[in-house]
Amino acid sequence: MQPVFYTPDIDTSLELPEEESAHCVRVLRLVAGDEILLTDGRGSFYRARLSHAQVKHCRYEVLEQIPAPLSWKAHIHIAMAPTKNMDRTEWFAEKATEIGINEISFIQCRYSERKEIKKQRIEKVLISAMKQSQKAVLPLLNEMQTFKQFISQPFTGQKLIAHCYPGNKPVLKDICHPGEDVIILIGPEGDFSEEEVAEAERNGFISVSLGDSRLRTETAALVACHTLRILNS
Repeated sequence: MQPVFYTPDIDTSLELPEEESAHCVRVLRLVAGDEILLTDGRGSFYRARLSHAQVKHCRYEVLEQIPAPLSWKAHIHIAMAPTKNMDRTEWFAEKATEIGINEISFIQCRYSERKEIKKQRIEKVLISAMKQSQKAVLPLLNEMQTFKQFISQPFTGQKLIAHCYPGNKPVLKDICHPGEDVIILIGPEGDFSEEEVAEAERNGFISVSLGDSRLRTETAALVACHTLRILNS
């Protein structure tokens, strides 16, 4: 499998970012004349040839653009409360990118134990997972918002909220329509408050179940992502 290099400025620059240059030369031992595969994270791969290879500066010439759109039918958007242990949140971001997701948001809820995230660090996780899984589209990562701010925004498609409170809740796989955009809210370790669930429902969100098991936050988010990805294959 040919390694992929992330080059977000491919339209304006013919040089790899410094971190990618170091990986190219120090780790992969590539030299001028070698062919490489690039992506800008916007839906295309680029076959290119190195014209200059140094640890901090690798320049290339583009040989061919290869369109590589996403293979699923709908826009999958997961909005979750970040976990107290950021490793678990980063694990979700990595695995969701490998499986297939379009957009990730983080929300601050009443019972949230984490009030902020390091967006730049999570973006690096997304880039690495995109390259590893041979995708050419980088998921959109949004700034963290409060629960109330987030649910008051307009969204297209289905709006869902997964929680552990009892009730006649449809299972996610039974309520989703293949090909329709969907956003699903996943709460913190202590779940959403009952008031938050009620407020979400007043804003058009439908309560759903992810199954009989009680899941960790990051597991619930990944189960939701995988279910939606399979439904839209």
